[in-house]
Order: sequence, then structure tokens, then C-alpha cells
Amino acid sequence: MPHFSVIIPLYNKAPYVRKTVESVLCQTFTDWELIIIDNGSTDGSNEVVAEFTDSRIQIVQLAENVGVSNARNKGATLATAPLITFLDADDWWDPTFLEEMANLIDRHPDASIYGTGYYIVKNGRRRVAPIGVDETFTEGEINYCHVYAKTLCMPLTSISVCIPRMVFNETGGFPAEIKLGEDFMLWLRIALNHKTVLLNKPLSNYNQDVDSAFRGTHNKRYNPDTFMTFHFDRFAKEETKSHDLKVLLDRLRVYTLMNFRKDNLFPNKVQQEISKVDFKNVDSIYRFYYKAPYWVVKPYLESIRLLSAIKHKIKR
Repeated sequence: MPHFSVIIPLYNKAPYVRKTVESVLCQTFTDWELIIIDNGSTDGSNEVVAEFTDSRIQIVQLAENVGVSNARNKGATLATAPLITFLDADDWWDPTFLEEMANLIDRHPDASIYGTGYYIVKNGRRRVAPIGVDETFTEGEINYCHVYAKTLCMPLTSISVCIPRMVFNETGGFPAEIKLGEDFMLWLRIALNHKTVLLNKPLSNYNQDVDSAFRGTHNKRYNPDTFMTFHFDRFAKEETKSHDLKVLLDRLRVYTLMNFRKDNLFPNKVQQEISKVDFKNVDSIYRFYYKAPYWVVKPYLESIRLLSAIKHKIKR
């Protein structure tokens, strides 16, 4: 039995997936199995991964795209290791990711979700993701909600976590009906009921240089049925009892619904969510964004969009 099961959901990432798989093969900790769920790719991604002949790699071909959550959940059903990790097909790990994760778990065996720091890769440059832990923090238990709310930069991501397989199964895996934020919903469910441990060292690489044509969210408009923020009522009971959770969800509400507000999409449903916000928990500008009439807010947001586009063009 391997120590780690690594699960890669793959859909049309032919230009990137080779580097992703090679980053697993280059791990200093070698006791792992890799399960690649090819989610009905049509761009030759399956041919790229088929070139790898390592006996620790298992490739599962699905006839059609069933979504990233279902692909990850399918991989978890095939996993044989006691510990599950995930890696997206356009991201990669540093060589010591699994080794340092194994050591972290040995030092903190009583936790149920583990994470490491990570890099954000943009324009070919890496910068450490500004998650909300103090600079002097090295490792240990964190208050997930409190840390996340500080900067709204995810302290746990799908490429930087490890979950005991038993905990993953007991929690029910990724919510398949949610298309954006499905990973956050799972991390939060686990963190609210179990101990969360973080190693404050960047060991994985979140690639934001992916061509937009290969992004899962390219040209998509998520509706309330599939967008995480409209499902926060799943934590309604916990929200009334935890100040840290209330602050986090309020800040995520006003931040993640800005595009809906800007484009006047699903205004009734947006207002229903915003009505739950305690505006003492968020930056004061959001009161204007959501309380002022739309005919006032729209030109203001359009001017911000225009200035941002001009600034980006000048930098190029």
C-alpha cells in the first residue's frame, strides 16, 4: 500500500500536464500512487499522459467531462493510500512537497487536513501567496476561518493540501453541483469539525499563466445553482455560533458577488445574500457598492474597469 494517493483531474490541459506529472515523478518521497482521471479530454491530453510508463501511474479515461469535483471524487474511490493529495493538471509541486508533507503529518498526527504554503505564478514569476499567517509562524494548528478572512487569499488550495482518506470519505468529498468554489466548501466543512495544520513554506505552484482557452472558467457565467456563495446557507447554523466564520463568509459574500453586481446578474438572489452581511465585518466601500442605486454604482464600476484596462495596456 502506498503512503500517498495523488489525484490529478485532467481536462484539455495538453500544453501543461507533462510538467505536472513530471513534478510528481521528481518527488524526493517516492512512496505514492498517481491516479489521473482524464475527464473526456479532446485536445490530446490523454496521449501526453499515456507516454508515462511508471508503474505507479494509473490513468482512467472517462467518456465525457463530468466536472472537476466528480473527477476528483472518482479518483478518491480508486485511492488505496491512507492519505490523499490533489494536483491540478496545469500546476506543479516542488520536489520536496510530499516529503515535507509526510514529516508534517508525523509531527501533527491528530489533524484531519494539512496544508503548505504555495507560490502564485504570474508572468513567469513566482511570488509567495499572501495567506493570513504571521511572518514568524512556521507550522502548527491554524484557525482556518480567521486566517482566510485576513487577506482572502486561500490558506488551503487543491494543490497544497493532504487529507486522510477516511476523513475525505466521511465528509462526502467535493460537492459535485458546485462549479466554482467546490474545494473551499470541502475545506471549510472539514476545518469546522477537525483540526487544521499548516506548514508555512511554499511547496506548490499555482499557475496563473495558463492560456484562457485552457481555463475551466473561460467565458463561463456561473449561475446561483453552481456558484459557491449562493450555497453558504449550508453553514447557516455554524455561522450563528462562530464569529470567525461569520466574518469570513461576509467578506467572501461582498467580494465574490462583485461581478454579479457589476453586470446586474441575478439581482434578487444577490440581494438575498447581501442582506445576510453584517457590514461592520467588511470594508466600507462595499456599503456603497451594494447599498447605492445600481444606476449610480454602474458608471463608477465601469470607470474602474476602464482605468484598470488602460493601466494594464501601459504596462505591456
